[in-house]
Amino acid sequence: MTETVLVAYGTTNGSTAEIAECIGEAPTKEGLTVAVRSAADVPDVAPYDAVVLGGGQHRGRWQHDARRFARRHRKSLAELPVWLFSSGPLAPSASEREIPPAPGVRRVADRLDARGHITFGGRLEGDVKGRIARMIVKSGKAAISATSSRSPPGRGPWPGM
Repeated sequence: MTETVLVAYGTTNGSTAEIAECIGEAPTKEGLTVAVRSAADVPDVAPYDAVVLGGGQHRGRWQHDARRFARRHRKSLAELPVWLFSSGPLAPSASEREIPPAPGVRRVADRLDARGHITFGGRLEGDVKGRIARMIVKSGKAAISATSSRSPPGRGPWPGM
C-alpha cells in the first residue's frame, strides 16, 4: 500500500486548488500521509509513493503549471503510480456524464502511464484572471455551484492508491 501521496495541482483562479484539497482528504481518512501542493512549488517527487496531478482545463488545454510539472518530472513520475484530474466545464455536464480528458491531457496520461483520469466541473466566481473569464463571470454563465456541478471530490479513479 502507498504511504505518502502528493496531490499537485495547477490553477489559475483557485477552483482546481479547492478540488485538490478535497481529493487530499480521502487518502488522509484511510491513514495515508498526503501533501497537497501547487505543482509550481514541488521541486522533487522522490519523497512520494504516488501522485495525483490535476489542472484546470481552459479552451481545451491543461493549466500551464500542471503541464510543466508533468514535463519536468516525467522520468520520476513514470516510476510511480499516477492519477490525473481536470477541472473543466462550467456546465453541469461533468456531473451528468464522464468527460474524457482533453487531447493534451490524454498525451500526458499516456506518457506517464496514468492509472486513471477524471474531470470535475469547473467554477468561476468573483475577481478572476483573464479577459474571457471576466466576461463569463459578468454574463452569469459561470454561476454554477460547486456542489451541483462537480462530482464528489472524494470519488475518483484512485481508490486504494
